[in-house]
Amino acid sequence: MNAIVSPMRPTDARRPRVMVVGAGWRFTSGISYYTCRLTNAFAAATNTSALLMRQLVPTRLYPGRARVGQQVHALEYDPTVHVYDGVDWSWGRSMRDAVRFVTAERPDVLVLQWWTGAVLHSYLRLAHTVHRYGGRVVIEWHEVQDTGEARIPGVTRYVTAAMRQLLKRVDGHVVHSRYDLDLLRGTYALPDERVVLAPHGPYNHYERTDAATADRSGDFVFLYFGVIRPYKGVEDLVAAFERLPRAVRDSSRLVIVGETWEGWTAPLEAVAASPVKDRITVVDRYVDDAEVAAHFADADAVVLPYRRSSSSGPLHIAMSSGLPVVVAHVGGLVEAAGDYAGARFVPSQDPDALAAAMALLPASRGERFDDPHSWSHTVEAYGELLERIGVPGLSGETTTPAPERRGA
Repeated sequence: MNAIVSPMRPTDARRPRVMVVGAGWRFTSGISYYTCRLTNAFAAATNTSALLMRQLVPTRLYPGRARVGQQVHALEYDPTVHVYDGVDWSWGRSMRDAVRFVTAERPDVLVLQWWTGAVLHSYLRLAHTVHRYGGRVVIEWHEVQDTGEARIPGVTRYVTAAMRQLLKRVDGHVVHSRYDLDLLRGTYALPDERVVLAPHGPYNHYERTDAATADRSGDFVFLYFGVIRPYKGVEDLVAAFERLPRAVRDSSRLVIVGETWEGWTAPLEAVAASPVKDRITVVDRYVDDAEVAAHFADADAVVLPYRRSSSSGPLHIAMSSGLPVVVAHVGGLVEAAGDYAGARFVPSQDPDALAAAMALLPASRGERFDDPHSWSHTVEAYGELLERIGVPGLSGETTTPAPERRGA
């Protein structure tokens, strides 16, 4: 069994046993980081384990297939957490050992991270295992369905039908925004008494550069960070950069960092054809954590011109870095950044409005803002839900966990 077992684990019998199920590191994505951060937040408050999805799909089918299995993360699970890594899409021995892991850990609540239909059959099996001994199951919804998956014939029909079977075994739901909740209720029936809104915690596991000591004498740097997909609107950002007032544009650079998915090359084509392409840098790959930290340290502002979005890991990195953010007024992002003083919202798919907001930022270069988010708030919301579904003991005083970094 691929379980990491630690002798340092707390055994407070008054606290519930929580098992977080989500993305592992083999197919590293934003949900891999979220799974780890949430698990570590729980570990600061209660007895916690993690069960990871390892081989999500056959490697040849994954958009980022060239990097599958490569280590790009520096983030680590808390040493008190038992980790099983992990379950493969084809099951075999991996599911047999996963069931043994769940049976041995016997969590009071299984917390399923929902982001892809590729894990649905595995979640059905794990939920059945927990329900057999009377445990509870909670889903944390990151979106209704991945947009790329929804374009594959038959996938939406399969996900909707299988999810309705899973929901028969689900006791509670966690969503990040009212926008997401309304979207989910367009497809599934989620009872009010079994739903809580839990804010996305901060992504403060990257080293933050002190604005007072950083060198800000060169060009102003606008950063786009994240996977390049049709709904991300990166081509709108290229158009907006071209439309900046000349004085601003000639003293600025646009840096685009992200792996291209779904064959979406429109932003790269826009850069290649741009009259100001000498001021645009493209890093078309999935970068490791050290590079992420460096790009955000070099940035003066982050621009996220999404056309739709339920949530955004890059937005939370930007807020944890204290950077000003120009973000599209779409989906769950409005609630995610609504309390962040450094956020400027603009209409989606409007390069002129985007350029106008970007043009204001160099005048206040170096200004930094406090991130209002906390993992303690997330755990507190979970505690409220668990009380409602008959799992007491998590509510109360919690501490904010320090992020675990490799080599720290």
